[in-house]
Amino acid sequence: MIDYLASGEESETMAALYSKQRELLPSGFPDHEFLVGVNEERQVGILTGRRMDLVADRTRTVNRLRAQLTGTFPGLERALDLTNTGPLMLLTGYQTPAALRRTGKKRLETWLRNRSVLRADRLAETALEAAGRQHTSLPGEKLTAQMVYTLAAEVMALNQQVAEIDKATEARFREHHDFEVIAGMPGLGVILGAEFLAATGGDMTAFGTADRLAGFGGVAPVPRDSGKISGNLRRPRRYNRRLQRVLFSICHCEDSRRFYERKRAEGKRRIQAVLALARRRVNVLWALLRDRRPYELAPPKALAA
Repeated sequence: MIDYLASGEESETMAALYSKQRELLPSGFPDHEFLVGVNEERQVGILTGRRMDLVADRTRTVNRLRAQLTGTFPGLERALDLTNTGPLMLLTGYQTPAALRRTGKKRLETWLRNRSVLRADRLAETALEAAGRQHTSLPGEKLTAQMVYTLAAEVMALNQQVAEIDKATEARFREHHDFEVIAGMPGLGVILGAEFLAATGGDMTAFGTADRLAGFGGVAPVPRDSGKISGNLRRPRRYNRRLQRVLFSICHCEDSRRFYERKRAEGKRRIQAVLALARRRVNVLWALLRDRRPYELAPPKALAA
């Protein structure tokens, strides 16, 4: 890993440093005890960053799996949801229509049940229906079957790693003093709340106002004034895309749906309604963090002077 970077004494020094760094890492993944001593925001940022990498790897692997399966068994690719564990488990054992037909429904259902696949009967029936519609062996089927097996196993391993990262992230996030406030926001939850914490650092005083937080997340227009021309607003070009994704994802809840539909009824375009909703959620979340109180359906009554 470091041989091409240095040679001689420099190489030996770098090798020693690298070896010491490796000793600090856990022997088995994922063990996140090496994060002790780091503040909660940094810990959550490290874990959520790792999760983003794993999810991106999983998406790429699923796409490769779909491409390989489409080349030799398109009917099964259309019938299965390759993001679920059951279809992936099926593909680790059977990758061709001929193999499924030879097995039969009862044996296939038993094979799936022995591997704790939910609704094994429905999955077996779906797979055999797809196999019954294809009786032609396409070129490269054997090699593709090996690739399908490998890719399906990789996706399952990535699913396991994401699940373990999620547990570690939730454990670290719960230690933060704003956990109840952030995670209690409708549509946010634990994972998105952890990403919000990682993107903002957890310190709202660094932004000063909700408007600056919205600008940092790319959901507020920025001025484009020149000379005597003022009031010219445009979409921001530089913003935190990680925070923007979180703000857009908050929209998926019942309250957000009602607000979105009201904006569409007012004549707003889709992107305008989504931006208005994300901007509203920034205001609500800012107020909750400022007052250190959980989300409530009814706004709190103003205190009497």
